[in-house]
Amino acid sequence: MAYIWNGIQLGLALSLITGPILVALIQAGVERGFRAGAAVGAGVWISDLMFILAVYWGGSFLEKLFNNNEALRWLGIFGSLMLIGIGIGTLRSKPPDIHYVPEIGTQRSPYHLLWLKGFVINTFNPFPFFFWTSVMTGFVLAHDLGPSEATLFFSGILGTIILTDLLKVILAKRIRNLLKWKHLVWFRRIAGIILVIAGVVLIVRVWWQFF
Repeated sequence: MAYIWNGIQLGLALSLITGPILVALIQAGVERGFRAGAAVGAGVWISDLMFILAVYWGGSFLEKLFNNNEALRWLGIFGSLMLIGIGIGTLRSKPPDIHYVPEIGTQRSPYHLLWLKGFVINTFNPFPFFFWTSVMTGFVLAHDLGPSEATLFFSGILGTIILTDLLKVILAKRIRNLLKWKHLVWFRRIAGIILVIAGVVLIVRVWWQFF
């Protein structure tokens, strides 16, 4: 239980961090409701699970990658360009009419695209890579956790992330009915600008650190 509690504490701390993932979750929840926000979240969670498995089973490979400035440079550049591209796409697109209810069978679900959006933003954002690598080296390896203890620890983190992300989506859905279409336009613009800024900041950091 102690390992689960440690994971919960770390998950709560991570849930307080604002960034592109939070923007994507709230945007989907406000514009399309709970299921859409959960779809974005599912993409993020699968990406996090992929990172957890990678840092646990591929420790030696990741250690080499972590010490390879050339690889980190291109990873940072690619991730920043992905964020900028998603941000520009968000700025250029129009939000859905939240008060329009389509007839059954007239509108295809965009959930798979929303899932992909969450997965891409989290996977190609270098922060999750550094976070999970730091958790692996700073806690799991430092405390010499076995497979069962590490499973409890990572389950505590990921479970807390899932619950807090769902709470954020529920909150976004709560304010959805209070908004008009013009509010969504401005919200989408702000979300797009934040994603672009996040990408620009990331590429500047990569430039100063690795060039």
